[in-house]
Amino acid sequence: MNTKIILDYLADLSVNNNREWYHEHKKENKAANAEFEILVQELICGIGKFDPSVLHNIPKELTFKLVRDTRFSHDKSPYNPSFRAHISSMGKLPIPVGYYIMIKPNGGTFLGGGLFADMFSNATAMVRDYISANPEEFASIINNPEFKKYFVVKGTALKNVPAGYDKENPQAEFLKFKSWYLEYFVSDEEILNSEQFVQKAIEIFKVMKPFNDYLNKALKDFKMPTR
Repeated sequence: MNTKIILDYLADLSVNNNREWYHEHKKENKAANAEFEILVQELICGIGKFDPSVLHNIPKELTFKLVRDTRFSHDKSPYNPSFRAHISSMGKLPIPVGYYIMIKPNGGTFLGGGLFADMFSNATAMVRDYISANPEEFASIINNPEFKKYFVVKGTALKNVPAGYDKENPQAEFLKFKSWYLEYFVSDEEILNSEQFVQKAIEIFKVMKPFNDYLNKALKDFKMPTR
C-alpha cells in the first residue's frame, strides 16, 4: 500500500478544485482510490480481530464520493479533497455506529467513532434515554485512562439539559448533546509510514470500541428513515 499516492492526489485536488482538472486526472484518481481501498481492507481485517461484525464488508462499498452537494453551501468548490470510509456491521450507514476514517492532507486526517449525525431526532432521544438510565456505564467508558489518553467526547449540544431529563443526572452535561463522537487526528508524516499507520489506527479503533458498543446498545431499535 502506497499512502503517498493518496496524499499527493488529495493535495493536488485541493489546489485544483475544479471539474476540468478532476476529469484530466482520472488516472491519478483511480490509482489513489485503489490505494485507499487497500487501506480500508487492511483496517477491516485488523478491526475484525476484536469486532468480527465488520469482516463481511467490501471496501468500495464503505467509501464516500468526492463530489460535494453545493446547492445550499456558500463554498461552491465541486469536490471534497478527502477520502472517507465508515466501517460498521451495516457498512457505511451512520447507524449502527462504527469506525470512521478521513484522509485529508495538511492536518485534516482523523480516525473517528460514535454518532456524528445529529439530524435523526429518534437516535438522539434513544442515546439520551440510555445515558440517563445508565450513567455509571457511560462514566466508566469515558473515564477509562486508555480512553482519555486519546479521546474527548465531542458533539453538537444544547445550552441546557432538555425537558424531561434530570438536571442532576451524573451525566447531565452529555444529555445536552445531540450527537456523540470521537476524533483522533493523524499527521501526514504518520500516514506516510503506511504499516505503522495501519497498526496505530487499529489500536485507536480498539480503544473506541466500548464507546461504540454503548451507543449501539442505545440505538439497537433505531430504524433508518425511508425516502
